[in-house]
Amino acid sequence: MAQLWGGRFTKETDELVYRFNASISFDRKLFEEDIEGSIAHVVMLEKQGILSEEEKNAIVKGLVGIREDVKSGKLEITDEYEDIHSFVEANLTARIGEAGKKLHTGRSRNDQVALDMKLYIRKEILNVAEELEGLLRTLLNVMENNKETYMPGFTHLQKAQPITLAHHMGAYFEMFRRDSLRMKDVYERMNYCPLGAGALAGTTYPLDRGYTASLLGFEGPTLNSMDSVADRDYLIEFLSALSTVMMHLSRFSEEIIIWNSNEYHFIEIDDAYSTGSSIMPQKKNPDIAELVRGKTGRVYGALVSILTVMKGIPLAYNKDLQEDKELTFDAIDTVKGCLALFTGMLKTMKFNHEVMASSAMNGFTNATDAADYLVGKGVPFRDAHGIIGQLVLYCISKNTCIEALSMEELKAISPVFEEDIYDAVSLKACVERRLTIGAPGPEAMNEVIRKYKDIVENSWLSGFIAKGNGIDGNQE
Repeated sequence: MAQLWGGRFTKETDELVYRFNASISFDRKLFEEDIEGSIAHVVMLEKQGILSEEEKNAIVKGLVGIREDVKSGKLEITDEYEDIHSFVEANLTARIGEAGKKLHTGRSRNDQVALDMKLYIRKEILNVAEELEGLLRTLLNVMENNKETYMPGFTHLQKAQPITLAHHMGAYFEMFRRDSLRMKDVYERMNYCPLGAGALAGTTYPLDRGYTASLLGFEGPTLNSMDSVADRDYLIEFLSALSTVMMHLSRFSEEIIIWNSNEYHFIEIDDAYSTGSSIMPQKKNPDIAELVRGKTGRVYGALVSILTVMKGIPLAYNKDLQEDKELTFDAIDTVKGCLALFTGMLKTMKFNHEVMASSAMNGFTNATDAADYLVGKGVPFRDAHGIIGQLVLYCISKNTCIEALSMEELKAISPVFEEDIYDAVSLKACVERRLTIGAPGPEAMNEVIRKYKDIVENSWLSGFIAKGNGIDGNQE
């Protein structure tokens, strides 16, 4: 197969070198972006008088035909081509003749692949953001239905203070909300068009780079041709954002795995999202949560790989940059799959309300409120802290909880206790007294839920999708 760059060479590339150098096995994923960018390019070339209208129309029609034939399966992208660019150009020339050879006027494969990758990543940012939005809606639904589902809050994996399941889910809402906003940030920062940068120093053709950028839905053209072809910061930012998504999913998965254990039994995972054991019939394993936790390292690996690739590359383009694709494609597919499965698992999960409340009561999560009760009776806080410490030790020795003690037992430790202690240390009272915004009390929680509803109902994503991206090929 003749190469796009073959004129300088007098003999064929060694077969092993060719296969090592080729990228068609993975950059075929970019075929729609390559065609989209090519259509915008030739439309601009015709506007600038570099191509005739007849040539432009023939090229656009040929490119649209290739796109439709690949999508329908009539045309296969095979390994006989070095990369997706040579596949498109060769098939175009075979279909429309000499005009096809003018497709590459005023551009290099360097700015072409930079454009293809930006178009692809821009689309995938929105796809990941959509998955995140689905998870946020699911979290919000769990919150709305569990404002009075009491459970222990933890520090150091030790039961600390009583909270509600709504409050616990709200912490993850905050995490994934930040993840969504990171997608928006990456999108806005990367949304500048490299096409027209050439190999590294622009071109002598009178291109209108601003027009090409507008056709493709970019904010404008990039402003330095060397950086245009050598920049992969947007990939590093995107992979960093994806790694943070996976870190949050992994933390959540770890809690689900703990909550699913026999010792906790806070949740029941739906049969569709768990598996059994080949030898132990009693087992119901949280496989999805475990796989999400495991796949986190895979996405981290992609981020570390691209950072390592980039750390020693001089300006401008170097072949090392070809290594940006496979690991990025894999990371994107991994994150989208994990988000979809995790959301489905959470949506179908059942929460054992009574077990969660009992765990909070038996874990002395109301000890701080008991100390506050004594402070309210005039006991200095440090003394109150010591009294409740003695009370907890006594309960442990009797295998009971504070609210189950008799008044005689309570007064034996401190005569300050009165009958109103029982109301003061109930889970409901402990939670309802926490009124500041961000706390689990009902007034604060209702206000937060109202804010979260507004966030999901007025998502930034809808505005970005409404803008539209790119060019459809109807340019004749």
